[in-house]
Amino acid sequence: MFVPLALIPATAQTQSAQKLTSKPLQNPTATGSLQPHWSAAADGTAVLSWIEPTKDNSFALRYATLKGSVWSDVHTVADHRHFFRHPAEAPEVIQTTDKKWMAHWVEMPSETSEAEFLYVSSSADGVHWTAPLMAHKDRSQVEHGLASMVESGTGESSLIWLEMPKGEDGPTYLMRTVLDASGKEVKEERLDLDVCSCCPTAVVKTAKGLLIAYRDHTPADIRDISVISFENGQWSQPKNVHADNWKINACPTNAAAIAAKGSHVAIAWYTGAQNSPKVEMVFSEDSGSTFSKPVVVSTGHAFGYTSLVLDEDGGAIVSWLERKNDELTSVLARKITASGVAQPVVEVAQGEQQGLGYPRLVHAGNSTFIAWGKPGSKLQTAALQN
Repeated sequence: MFVPLALIPATAQTQSAQKLTSKPLQNPTATGSLQPHWSAAADGTAVLSWIEPTKDNSFALRYATLKGSVWSDVHTVADHRHFFRHPAEAPEVIQTTDKKWMAHWVEMPSETSEAEFLYVSSSADGVHWTAPLMAHKDRSQVEHGLASMVESGTGESSLIWLEMPKGEDGPTYLMRTVLDASGKEVKEERLDLDVCSCCPTAVVKTAKGLLIAYRDHTPADIRDISVISFENGQWSQPKNVHADNWKINACPTNAAAIAAKGSHVAIAWYTGAQNSPKVEMVFSEDSGSTFSKPVVVSTGHAFGYTSLVLDEDGGAIVSWLERKNDELTSVLARKITASGVAQPVVEVAQGEQQGLGYPRLVHAGNSTFIAWGKPGSKLQTAALQN
């Protein structure tokens, strides 16, 4: 779906500080598992979801929870489905209340089809899941996907996704589907009528309401990160997080990551502007109305695929992929303090770029965890600690 650009180094400021450490963490995924995604429950439980092969050469969406150092049993959300197994299209499982769960994923009718369809399922206990429902009104053979989900009200979830109504020949829409507790569609709406077509969306709930971060698109092929917010029943106009002015006549499959606690927001992203590919991040103290000056997170030949979480003291932990040498790519992470100071980098893992997939972070309770891919093996996980 994409071809990485030639990259050159970018730098970031550091100061004397305790470096993050990465400690391997065993997990219950099976050999051949892929597409990891995390979410955090309100009680501090981390939720890891993934796709894994089954004995009958099919695939299943599964998840397990981690509280302290103890994993729950593995639960199956859906199986024998035509899951789209691309790293950027990772399914997601979230707990919306103590007894309500929601999941979403993307399917392809066949391995050769260009069509993608978005499905949802719900559960009242996290064990028994409803029959999958298509999450959009359009049934045409075009792409619907690159979704993110958040609990957005009492008994309500919002699914943010992209739709290509005319395929590669037309614009891509940023969409929102409102779902009730059973996963049934309540409302569908278009939020932006021209966005980058293959970059995942990201959504959080702030003190003011929903905030979506996504890669935008202009008629001049500028593909910078924008945000749009839902406050007092109305959507704002799209607004650039920072004017990188990245002009590229291709889709980089490289999105923004976002995290929020109350009015405190952090966003990280990859840009290839000015032939200087790098990962940047910003903070906001007003739910995304304004942003700080960007901090450069990456230190060398960045490939992006960023993930981001907030920690207890208001700082952010960012992960990304960066070139190690001609053959290997590193999974890296570092903390950015609340004042915008980049702390030392820790190498979490290394391997072939495509095999590492799209690493994902979560901060649940007082702990931070990361997951990534390893071809021929199971998913890899680690705990990040100061």
